[in-house]
Amino acid sequence: MAGLGTAALLAAYRRGELSPVEVMQAVLAQAAAREGELHALCGIDAEGALAAARASEARWRAGTALPLDGVPVTLKENIAVPGAPYRLGTAATAEDATADFEAPPAARLREAGAIAWARTTMPDYGMLSSGLSSLYAEPARNPWDVHMTPGGSSAGAAAAAAAGYGPLHLGTDIGGSIRLPAGWCGLVGLKPSHGRVPIKPGYAGRVAGPLTRTVEDAALMLAVLAQPDARDPTQLPPGQVLPRPLALRGLRVGLWLDAGWGDAVQPEVEAAIHGVARAFEQDGALVEPLPAFTTREMADGIDRFWRMRSWLDISALPPERRARVLPYILDWVAPAAHYDGATVFHGYSQMQALREAAHAACEPFDFVLSPVAPMPAYPAHQASPLHDPARPFEHIAFTLPFNMSEQPALAINAGYAAGGLPIGLQIIGRRFDDAGVLALGAAWEGLRPAQRPWPF
Repeated sequence: MAGLGTAALLAAYRRGELSPVEVMQAVLAQAAAREGELHALCGIDAEGALAAARASEARWRAGTALPLDGVPVTLKENIAVPGAPYRLGTAATAEDATADFEAPPAARLREAGAIAWARTTMPDYGMLSSGLSSLYAEPARNPWDVHMTPGGSSAGAAAAAAAGYGPLHLGTDIGGSIRLPAGWCGLVGLKPSHGRVPIKPGYAGRVAGPLTRTVEDAALMLAVLAQPDARDPTQLPPGQVLPRPLALRGLRVGLWLDAGWGDAVQPEVEAAIHGVARAFEQDGALVEPLPAFTTREMADGIDRFWRMRSWLDISALPPERRARVLPYILDWVAPAAHYDGATVFHGYSQMQALREAAHAACEPFDFVLSPVAPMPAYPAHQASPLHDPARPFEHIAFTLPFNMSEQPALAINAGYAAGGLPIGLQIIGRRFDDAGVLALGAAWEGLRPAQRPWPF
C-alpha cells in the first residue's frame, strides 16, 4: 500500500477502496521499519499526519476532495513550514531554530490536500552531494545498498522515495541536488525551469522539484507546485506542465558524454546512456553527438563564488557555532577568506558564461541526453566521490550547467551497474519545456527493459 503511486491512490480513494488513514498508517509503518538503517527523516509528525488523513477521508466521503487529497508527501528540511525545525542540515544552527513562514512549495502541497508527514535529511547547508551532515548521527543511506550514499543534497528525500515512504517527495536543486540522488536511487527527479515552481528563499539557479518513482507522479506533483506565488519575483507565468504529446520519429536529440571537465564517465555509465540513445534511434529519433561545451574556468569560477557565499554565512556565526559545521565544509570554504573582489566577481561572471554556453550547445536539438553523474553511488560516509574539499564538484559537470541556464532537466533510471546500483539518465529540454522533458521521460519508461523491484 505504501508503494502505490499517486494516481492509483487517488483512484482508490475515489472508489472507496482505500482510506487516507489506512495509507498514512502504512507509510508510517514502512518508515518505522526502514529508518533504523536509512536515516532519511529528521522529523515525523505522526499525530498531525493522521489527523490530516482523517480530514481528507471526510472530504472524499463528502465529494469535496482536493487535487492531491490524502497523498503522503515528505518535505526536505530546508523547505520552511511555520514552527517546524529549520536547521538546514547543520549543527551550527541554533537547536531551537524554526521557520516563521511557509515556503511556496509547502503551501501549494498543503492547499492541494497532500499530507506533509515528515521532513527529510540533508547535508550542511545543502552544499554536498551526499547525506553527510554535522547535525545527524548517521548519514542518509541508499536503499539499494545501505553502504552507499543516496546522493544529495536531497538525500533523505531520495532514500525515502526509493524505500517506499509514500509516492511524493520534495527536494531542492542548485547544482544537481534533485537529479544526483534521483539518478543514484533509480528515481525520477525533475529540476524544473527556473521560476516554474515559486520558491522562497530564492537564489541563482535554486529550484524546488519532485522526487518520485514514476514520471506520472512527478507530473502530478509539478502541476500543483507550479501554481503562482508573488513572493518569488522570478516566477514564470502559468504554462503547460503535464507531459505533452511527443512523437520520437524525427526528434532531434543530442548525446552529451564529455562535459569538458570533471570526472571521466565510467564505462558502464556510458554504455547505459548509449543504450537509451539506441532505443530512441530505433523509434525514429535523430541522435547526434554533442561535443563538450563547458570549461574548467567556468567550474572553478562558480566554485570560488559559492565558497565566498558560504564563507560569509559561516564566518558570521559565533565561534562556538562555527566549530560545529561539518569539517569538510569548513575546509572547503576556508580559501575564500583570502579572495579579493576581482576573484569573486570573475567567479560570479562564470554563471553567465555557463548559461550562454549551455543554451548555444543545446539550441540545435529538441532534447539532450547525458549521464546524471559519471559514476554510480559512492560510500555513504564520503562527502563526494573524491572526498576532497579542494576538488568538490568534479561529479556535477553534467548537472550544474542547467541550473545556470535555467533549462528543465529530468533524471530517470537508465539501467543498473554490475553491482546492482542504478545509473541515472539526464534528459535536458529547452527552457520552459518542462512538459517536454516529462514526455520524453515517459517515452523512455515505455521503452526501457523491465526494472528491478524497488528495495522496499
